[in-house]
Amino acid sequence: MIVAFSLAPSGGPSAASDGSVHDAVAAAVRVVRESGLPNRTSSMFTEIEGEWDEVMDVVKRATEAVAAYGTRVSLVLKADIRPGHTGEIDGKLERLEAALDS
Repeated sequence: MIVAFSLAPSGGPSAASDGSVHDAVAAAVRVVRESGLPNRTSSMFTEIEGEWDEVMDVVKRATEAVAAYGTRVSLVLKADIRPGHTGEIDGKLERLEAALDS
């Protein structure tokens, strides 16, 4: 499965003076990268690929890391659940690029 998720703290000293929450997001991304699962981060979401339990464990730990930056955490999560398929975090993009090139 691939999960795309976004976390944001609120209700505390979570934002920098410019309103950015980059420190909290960095804490979450650090958890994701240390998991060893295939992942990528864009300006709005982090994607992670693996089995249900291992992916959800990483999302939970990333949420807990962000919780240190506020009294509340917002989590947006989208999942592509496709049993028996792996390598789709790259495979989906490769197929898109091939379709664009044809």
